[in-house]
Amino acid sequence: MSDTSIPVSSFDCHGEGASHYDHFLGPLFFEPYAVEVAKRIDPVPVSLALEIAAGTGRVTRHIRERIATTAKLIASDISEDMLAEAKKKLSHPDIDWQLIDAENLPFKDNSIDLIVCCFGYMFVPDKPKAFAEAYRVLRPGGVFLFTTWDKLEHNAVSWTSRLVAEEYLKGPLPELYNLAVSMSDEAAIRQLLENTGFSKTAVEKAAQLSVCPTAKEAAAGLVEGGFMFKEIRQHHPEWIEEIKIRLEKELSEKFGAAPMIAPMSAVIGQAWK
Repeated sequence: MSDTSIPVSSFDCHGEGASHYDHFLGPLFFEPYAVEVAKRIDPVPVSLALEIAAGTGRVTRHIRERIATTAKLIASDISEDMLAEAKKKLSHPDIDWQLIDAENLPFKDNSIDLIVCCFGYMFVPDKPKAFAEAYRVLRPGGVFLFTTWDKLEHNAVSWTSRLVAEEYLKGPLPELYNLAVSMSDEAAIRQLLENTGFSKTAVEKAAQLSVCPTAKEAAAGLVEGGFMFKEIRQHHPEWIEEIKIRLEKELSEKFGAAPMIAPMSAVIGQAWK
């Protein structure tokens, strides 16, 4: 979701980038999974919910609409810029916005009914610690619900963008570019959950569609704000228009010019304490 630091399309989401991120990346990648995750929430037992890596609030809105009006929702992120963008869109009085690190949750043991994190844990340095923190603060019977991205080749727009970027970036790409898809192994995620202590788990792949009104708009958004294209924008700005045209051509030929509709895939994990 996150949509946090470096999502599957690798957007620069600091400062003005947060707005660009939400405008282009939100509908293209995150909205379908926000809807899917919200559907999986049983609102009845939830009196206190925590969202980790809330980003620009796209998933937050669906959680708030799904749980009871009397339930409290804490929406958190490690980025002030992302939360600032979220607050512009969601001025709901029953959302408590907080800067929180997933590895150090400032809550008492057994105090939260539901934890949701969409596309955030891939970027957490110490994943076992972060999962242990989620387990610690969940009450017995509480639910842990999260998403991570499937392999890059199963996310067609991002995969196409990377192939185009590699034509202009010299040498092997840094490991940083692979972080977004670093938690695509269902068995490894299930093992991590079991090692944490969760008594019941469910981990599955979920296919959705990336939709954009035009391939031209998608290409422009990806190239102008994409982390993968940042180095090119800084050192070779004269290449940018050429790259937009190149990427638009690839996207149009593979997924249609208007609308552009491409397959994507994520992993959805659920665990009960």
